Amino acid sequence: MKDILTIKEAAQFLGVSPKTLRRWEKAGKIKSYRTQGGHRRFNLEELSHTLNSDLLTICYCRINYKQSLEDLDKQVNCLESYCQFYGWNYEVIKDIGSGVNYRNEGLRRLLELICNQKVERLILTQKNKLLRLGDDLIFTLCEFFEIQVIIINCSETESMEDDFTEDFHEIVTQLKDRLYGLHHPTNAKLLEEVEKITLKYSVTSNQ
Repeated sequence: MKDILTIKEAAQFLGVSPKTLRRWEKAGKIKSYRTQGGHRRFNLEELSHTLNSDLLTICYCRINYKQSLEDLDKQVNCLESYCQFYGWNYEVIKDIGSGVNYRNEGLRRLLELICNQKVERLILTQKNKLLRLGDDLIFTLCEFFEIQVIIINCSETESMEDDFTEDFHEIVTQLKDRLYGLHHPTNAKLLEEVEKITLKYSVTSNQ
């Protein structure tokens, strides 16, 4: 690779967008040089130092309570290998919990890092490993803070089915808990229908 890079080449080297590179330059995090025509140029050696900055690549991994730790290790190994190939400074965040639980400890850690502008990129093996519902909000936060999101799409068919089953039951449980506390004939009828759906789904998923 040549020693002097264009803004597009520099962005590709760092794994960020040209827009992010301009923002870093403006903030004084990175230095550029101008050609006689006014075009930005970047020094490869200086960019290499930037790769070792305080900004992190976050590898987020999650399994539900029914999955084995081996499934979690597979996610971790996949994401770590990806980061090591590109030489990124990374941190692995692990969660064991439902995909509809917004209070998972690892998820809260991820949100804290994002809001404190400590994250350069977020990597997942599957989109639904982040959240079953509400993941678009976190992806919007990433877009706002100009955080690159990479979804590798590793094959996990069986674990994805188990994940969905557990998330479904948790959503139904939360809905039933709310309906029990609301004394109204309409809610009683709705609760009865929810019970029927739950029973039907449980029979189908166990076949």
